[in-house]
This record gives sequence, C-alpha cells and structure tokens, in this order.
Amino acid sequence: MRDECIATAPDLQDNVLIRMLRGREHQEFHVTIRPAPSETPTAMVARLAAVLRAHGALIVRQEIFGAADVESEIRRALHDQIGPLEWPVLSVAGASANGSPSAGIHTMAVADTPVMVIAVNGDVVGSLFADGDAQHVLLAGVRPSVAAQPKPIQARQVFENLESALQQSGMSCADLMRTWLFLDDILAWYGPFNQVRTEFYQQRHVPGTVLPASTGIGVGNSTGAALVAAAWAARGLNGAFAAREISSPLQGPPQAYGSRFARAVEIISGGLRRALVSGTASITKDGPSAHRGDMRGQVDWTMNVVREILASRAMSFADVTRATAYIKHPQDAPVFDAWLADHGLRAWPVLLITPATVCRDELLFEIELDAISTEV
Repeated sequence: MRDECIATAPDLQDNVLIRMLRGREHQEFHVTIRPAPSETPTAMVARLAAVLRAHGALIVRQEIFGAADVESEIRRALHDQIGPLEWPVLSVAGASANGSPSAGIHTMAVADTPVMVIAVNGDVVGSLFADGDAQHVLLAGVRPSVAAQPKPIQARQVFENLESALQQSGMSCADLMRTWLFLDDILAWYGPFNQVRTEFYQQRHVPGTVLPASTGIGVGNSTGAALVAAAWAARGLNGAFAAREISSPLQGPPQAYGSRFARAVEIISGGLRRALVSGTASITKDGPSAHRGDMRGQVDWTMNVVREILASRAMSFADVTRATAYIKHPQDAPVFDAWLADHGLRAWPVLLITPATVCRDELLFEIELDAISTEV
C-alpha cells in the first residue's frame, strides 16, 4: 500500500482525531474524541456520528472513559444518533486531566466488509469482521457472571466468558492477540489475579500460538465488578496472515516477574501490519521500577521503551492510531502534556485517564497503544 492510502485528520480545535486506512478488502477508521471545554457528552457523540455517516462506517469496538452518569448520557446519545448499541462497548471510570467528567471516547469502525454481532447472555459483547486474510473478533464489556464472588473467582469467570464469546465465532483463547483488563482496587489483588490468568492460559496453551499483549490497570467500573475486560482475537483465512510476539529491546519478558502476557504483538493481515503494544510503565530490563517518585523521569523512560518497540517493527509514533495514558495523580497530567508538546505530538490520538492505579504502587504512569503500517 502507498502512503496516500493513509489519511490523518487531526483537528485540535474540535478535539477529533481520525486515522483512516484502506486495506485490500476493507476500510478502517480509528477515531478519538476528546471533550472540548464545557462540551456535553451528547455533543461529543454528535461529532463522532458525523464522521461515521460521512464514510458509511460501522462501529466494531468502542471505549468510553467517564463517570457513571456520563457513561449513561453517552450511551443514550449513541442510541439516539447512531442506533441501537449493536457493538461491544467498554465503559470504565476515568476523568479527564482538564477536569471534564469524561476523558473521551475511542472508536474503531470498518466499511466495505460485513460485521457480525456476538452476544453472551443477551448482552452484545463482540463484533466479527474479515479483512480478506483473517477473521477478527473484538470483544468489550466482558464481566464476571456473579459480581458478588471473591475477586479471583470473578477473574476466572471473566476469562471463561471471553472464551465463550470467542467460541461463538469458531475461535478459542489460542486466537487471542490482545487483552485489556480493568481491575478495581488492583494493588489489593494483582498477585491473585496474575495467578488466575497464568493458570487459565496454561490450561489452554496451544504450542506455536502467540501469548497476547495486555493492559492490566487499576480503574473502576459502574457495575461494581472486580474487573471488566476487552480483547482482540484473530484467526487466519490463508497464508498471508501472520501473528508474532514482539519483544521489548529495553525491557525483559513479563513472565520473568509473574505476569503472563507479551510486551507487544504484531498482526499482518488484509494489507495492514499492526503493532498492539501492551500497557507499558517505567520498568527496567531486569524488572525493578525506574525513577521512583519522578513523574517526568517515568514518562521519559516509558515513552523511550515504547519508541524502541515500534522502531523494532519499522514503525514510529506517527503510525499510532489509538493510545491511552493512565496517570496516577491528576496533578501530574501536565507533565505528560508537556512531553507530547515537546515531541510534536499534541495532535496524537491519545486519551489521558486519571486517577488510575498502575500495578505497582510506586509507578505513576502507564501507556498502551496500537500502531498500523501499510508497509507489509
């Protein structure tokens, strides 16, 4: 694919950032909506709806960050302006660093390919679409079956429900490429959670398959569940599909300190090459945290780690289609804003979520992102 096939349309005034990519047999739209000052959630949705209508695109995955009342208003506006929510929605808490009750909305949509809805227990939790080389299943809003159970049991139920949703499309956990896991009170039970995840993956391990990239972050949700999850799975339709784990040049494997996931995963399919980068924080190659108590140092370290992961796949920050930064203390948000400005990335498709708790108490910052290249 030539570079002309990528159109990037950042609009700082309206806080709408769009990345449009054309694969061989489909189109993708990655839209990040950030709230403008004093803007209502309904107005945010109106701007998103205009983009989708202009391109005849169907939503296949959505992330909403905001307080419970904001989430409700956004869902109503989506229903009124786009239609019944027949796509997976991940809704978690997350105020904006500028004081807005909503940090924004990430949306992925497609055109020129059919989309199938996946439901579990009557709730829409997934979308399936094909790009010519693979089938992709995007899941979101997956919750435990019984939220009153102890947290580790809820975690097991979430993985089982992810598996159930994948099975509806003929896939399994062996096809997982990426997971997003939002844990309430993460520091109180991150160890038991990791044990549940490790045991679940070991029981379903298929030799030769990739270990999924992942984000595990401390952010609450309006349902009161111990965690909610989202995931990306892909299965090849022909020999053009490829998926592989990406190691980090500056960090060791997470398995070395008890977390079973990959630093990043690369997917080649449909004329596009994706790098799905896990939640990344200020951790050294040997495993200890770097720059304790120093937000600026942690941001610099983390972003350098991410830059090197992308560079290892001949990508850069310019290829990023979606990014979410998690900041422990709201007062530290200007540090990351300054880093973005210093590196010419103010028009980057990133949402800043605060307060959010990283998996170690001394860590102040984490970022996760997706990048796409048409050079396959």
